[in-house]
Amino acid sequence: MLAVYLQKYHTSAVEKVWPVLDNYIMSSGRQWVLMQVGNFDEARQADFQEVRLQFDSMQDQVQIAIEAEDQWAQVVALRSRNELLAAAILAAIAILILFLRLQRQEHIGQLQDTERNALRESEERFRALTEQSTDIILIADLFGQIRYASPSVHTILAVHGDRLIGTNMVNLIHPEDLTKILNGGAWSAAFDQNPIAEFRLRHADGRWRYFECAVRNLIHDRNIGGIVYNARDVTERKHAQEELLFNATHDALTGLPNRALFLGRLQSVVDRTKRHPYPAAAVLFIDIDDFKVVNDCYGHATGDLLIKEVSNRLRACLRSDGTIARMGGDEFTVLVEDVSDPSDAIRAAQRIHSALTRSFLLEGLEVFKSASIGIALTSPETSAEAVLQNADIAMYRAKDQGEACSELFDRTMHEQVMSRLLLEANLRYALQNEEFTLHYQPIVAVDTGRVQGFEALLRWQASGSTSIAPGTFVPIAEQCGLIVPISIWVLRTACLEAARWRQLDPGDPLLYVSINISSRHFSHAGFVGHVKDALEESEVDPQCITIELTESLAMSDVAATAHTMSQLRALGVKLSIDDFGTGYSSLSYLRRFPVDTLKIDQSFVQTMDAENYAIVKTIVGLAHNLDLKVVAEGVETTHQQRLLARAGCGSAQGFLFAEPMPAKSVGPFIASNRRPAQSKPAGLARRMANTSGH
Repeated sequence: MLAVYLQKYHTSAVEKVWPVLDNYIMSSGRQWVLMQVGNFDEARQADFQEVRLQFDSMQDQVQIAIEAEDQWAQVVALRSRNELLAAAILAAIAILILFLRLQRQEHIGQLQDTERNALRESEERFRALTEQSTDIILIADLFGQIRYASPSVHTILAVHGDRLIGTNMVNLIHPEDLTKILNGGAWSAAFDQNPIAEFRLRHADGRWRYFECAVRNLIHDRNIGGIVYNARDVTERKHAQEELLFNATHDALTGLPNRALFLGRLQSVVDRTKRHPYPAAAVLFIDIDDFKVVNDCYGHATGDLLIKEVSNRLRACLRSDGTIARMGGDEFTVLVEDVSDPSDAIRAAQRIHSALTRSFLLEGLEVFKSASIGIALTSPETSAEAVLQNADIAMYRAKDQGEACSELFDRTMHEQVMSRLLLEANLRYALQNEEFTLHYQPIVAVDTGRVQGFEALLRWQASGSTSIAPGTFVPIAEQCGLIVPISIWVLRTACLEAARWRQLDPGDPLLYVSINISSRHFSHAGFVGHVKDALEESEVDPQCITIELTESLAMSDVAATAHTMSQLRALGVKLSIDDFGTGYSSLSYLRRFPVDTLKIDQSFVQTMDAENYAIVKTIVGLAHNLDLKVVAEGVETTHQQRLLARAGCGSAQGFLFAEPMPAKSVGPFIASNRRPAQSKPAGLARRMANTSGH
């Protein structure tokens, strides 16, 4: 009725008060509900975004209504009853507003009290948890600056937490572990990829203890505002794991590596020998002479003491790069690395004999014991088990000769010597009998597959024999002095072939041939003259010839290498460093050499994991900075090709594009490769090259 009356007799300004009042009451009601359910953050937000705004709007509207009613009252002064009624209504509204204001203040006070109580309870719970926790809880900023340390720090590290406030996590963690965590990056990004880390913290007594730490980024949490590190002490577990691993790979009596660990290390050496045959390694198989007599006469306890004393003397007389192991019983093995000659291994055996000549004092007993030693050398074609077996066989041969003897396994040595002598004899007639040939492996653009040049590869088909690998006969040719005439023949033949390719298609871009030069020929006084003679005889454009030398050769005598390279550049030929990345890789010397191309060794390409890809990318970047071309060797898969293209490598060679082919197949290969309308996949081009070769 009141609303009807007001609508009939009063101004529109009063009518606008009621919707605003309704809005305020509804907003205040929603805020009260949020407070009842404990949602204080949203209640505060509702007060800021809705209730306060509605309340201010209602006050403004009432003020407008009062002014409007005052004007209306003056116009209808005769209607005093209406004026009194309006005044009463407005007074009631003012009282209502005052009541609502008081109620709002009461609600806000309750909200603040409840929130303070909840925060206090939360802090008490957190304090109780951290004080009783066996974990260390640290809160730090993005840069590792510690802002909170739980009381458990004192229990675990014997350090008061207050002393850690203001220090940096970087200063607490073991330097080795810190390097792994940072991995070349900043502390703020150290745990982005792996929120679980393992590191060591120093105890107050100086010992390092292992911790497994869970990291949570709560920088944006209003109550935390930092990175939370929850570290659990796992020192005992870590030591138990290390002890289990040690016991599984070491002899319990002597602490020496056992058979399994020794074979693992020997296999690593054998694998390395397959990649780089020189220097080799040697295995010494040691057996104590008449050890059974000690056990039978003095008991096994005395025998164990003798085993320990022998192991101690082996440790004392061998150099640091030797690995000593106990095979079991009275048998020991020694792995001697970097053996350039069998005499190195024999001298190691002599040191062992000398160390065992002194008497052993075992619980008051003076015992004299010697040992028999078998020696076997590693070789690329012999497995780790076979090398160990060969040393064992040689040890038994030594025992047949009497006590304190050593024997070198002779079958492999004998076969190698005989094979070498026969090979050397055949080599001396190979040039005369025209048994050498050159095969050519294409070097192509990585992105298009277009052939850019060829690498000349020496092949030897001895009379009445199968093809002999260059890795077999080239070292022998270098040792016996035959490599120079063979290399001269390679230079002459490759230059003639390059000139013939140019005659086939004079308008085609220059195709170059890359020629490998041995260290013996490169250091020969007449080497530059040999290159000049080959260029003049073939009349080939010197720009079509690239002289390749290995990185180790280039670095053997830097001054002489730079001088010879300058003479070669004066002839107009190009220069390339082969197997780059496997040797010295000295940037300062590289800038001194007038080279045009770096060839990435195939070991980086064939196993293109993340580490090798990073190396390849670094080499490519280095070459580009020095304005050098890059050729990747040993490309066998399209995946490798894509990675090389992504790394920016311009050229490549390998079985993916084509296998080495005889000279007669080069022409058809070039013609097939140059047809733009009939471009063929790399595999098809390789099959065509093989077919042409037959």
